[in-house]
Order: sequence, then C-alpha cells, then structure tokens
Amino acid sequence: MDSIEHRMVTVNGINMHVAEKGKGGPVVLFLHGFPETWYAWRHQILASAALGYYAVAPDLRGYGDTDAPPTTASYSCFHAVGDLIGLIDLLGVEQVFLVAHDWGALIGWYLCLFRPDRVKAFVCLTVPFRPRHPKMKPVETMRAYFGDDYYICRFQEHGAIEAEIANYDTAEVLKKILTDRKPGPPCLPKGSPFGKTTDAPLPLPSWILEDDLKHFAQNFEKKGFTGGLNYYRALDLNWELTAPWTGAQVKVPVKFVVGDLDMTYTTPGVKEYIHNGGFKKDVPLLEDVVVMEGVGHFINQEKAEEINAHIHDFIKKF
Repeated sequence: MDSIEHRMVTVNGINMHVAEKGKGGPVVLFLHGFPETWYAWRHQILASAALGYYAVAPDLRGYGDTDAPPTTASYSCFHAVGDLIGLIDLLGVEQVFLVAHDWGALIGWYLCLFRPDRVKAFVCLTVPFRPRHPKMKPVETMRAYFGDDYYICRFQEHGAIEAEIANYDTAEVLKKILTDRKPGPPCLPKGSPFGKTTDAPLPLPSWILEDDLKHFAQNFEKKGFTGGLNYYRALDLNWELTAPWTGAQVKVPVKFVVGDLDMTYTTPGVKEYIHNGGFKKDVPLLEDVVVMEGVGHFINQEKAEEINAHIHDFIKKF
C-alpha cells in the first residue's frame, strides 16, 4: 500500500483526494460506493498499475479527505459527473477506462449517459443501469414496493439515520454493511437498524483485515455518514434533472459483474431486468454479464483477484 501515491486536487469547485499509481499508462478511473473510500480499490489499484495502467481512485465528494458540501442539492448527478470531468481534464486525457461499484456505479452510468465521449469502456460492478421512469419518482416508488423500512427510504430524513448510527460503534456498523448477505430488498428496522447494540461483535470474513476495517472506520468517525447519505437524498432531485434523458440509451461498451448473493441482485425485478432483455435494450453495447456464485455485494474486495482478471480481460480489448 505504501507505493500508492496521494494528492489533493481542485475540481468543480471542491478539493478532492485522489489515490493513484502507474502514471503514464492508460487511465483506469475507479469509483467507490457507500460506505467506502478510495481504499475499497486497494487491490485493483496495485493490480492495474502492475499491468501498465494508470490507476486513479478518488474519494467521491462527501467521503474521506474530499470536501463534503453541506446541502443535499450539492450531491446531484450533475455535481458528481462534473467532479469526474474535472478530474479527467486535470489528468490530461481524453478518455478513461471506467470501473465502478455501488453508488460509484450509479455515478458511472450518469457519466456514460452524459459524456460517453470521455469513457472508452465501463466495467460495472453490482448496480445495473436504471432507466428513468417518466412518471414515478424513485423514492415514492421504492416506498410503495418495499415499505418505509427499505434502506433508501430510511436514509431520506436528514439526521435521522445518522442519530441511529451514533448509537453503535462505527466499526460494527461498517462490518454489518460489508458482510451482509441477506437477500434483498435490504430493510433497516427503526430503533435497531443494525441489530441490538448488545449483540456480540460480528466476526470478520477472511477478505477484510482488522486494519482494513480500521481504515474505513477512522474515515467515517472523522467525516460522518451524511455526505454519503446525501447521494440517496438527491435521488428524486436526479429524477427531476434528468427528464431530458428519458428513454436515452447508454452507448459505451460495458461489462457487468455481480454476485448471486448481492442484495441488489436479489431485490425483486433486478434479475429480470438484467437477464430478460431490458438491460441490453437500454445499454446496446453491453458485451458481457457475469454472475459470480457465492459472492455478496462488496465484490471487488471479497473476490479481488477474480475482479482484477475481469477488469483486465475486458479493457485490454480497447
């Protein structure tokens, strides 16, 4: 890890922390999800740089050492994509290979939708493209289908879930999220969203070391969870802003990889969309869908070597 370099850059009016290795090669831009930082890509940064690529993994706005604007409206898809365009411009390249997971994947889809000219190819982990429904806002739709305890619905009220998280040890909250394999849709009961505070600590799986958990926990103890939660709170705003892209296709070459135990994959309707033609219709350059058996949501950490191979096998074609 010591060979990974770090710097602060100014993009789109914010200060952004970037981890990087392999300057001079083709750029692979890695986008993390919730609740993570650049560190989620530690295995992929080293592997990509060893193969001659320039691996770049920012802390997205609201996370880690990157600025966290206070207002929810500052976490729209346009702000997030604007940050990335600023970063790509600063790197001095026309196009990047894009690799993204969870919320990073959602932002990655917006980047491909708005600026396909800047993305050579996209390796998307866990979250497929989500076409805009012309009449139904996302949060009210999720509430109708999955109920008030659905995790995205629980994240909407400012300060509410943060107050509940504060009742727990930060490391235990992160451990619960990182290791959860319960089939979707994920729900967080009010009063005990992450189990009883008296529950015995969960054991760590083999793919997360104590030092890894400590790294994430220290970041969220310092920064708090509000920045990351604000992306969920901006979902309906994104729906309003993206009306001009209703029905638009994503025209970037894509490889999609998901675990069969992923709570997003096991949420009702998702498998059907991925496998029954809807995904390919919306993303006509979708070249491959890989479903990994016995793997959960945090796939790039849980199965690092396999994901490294999937990334390289795809981007080497371009």
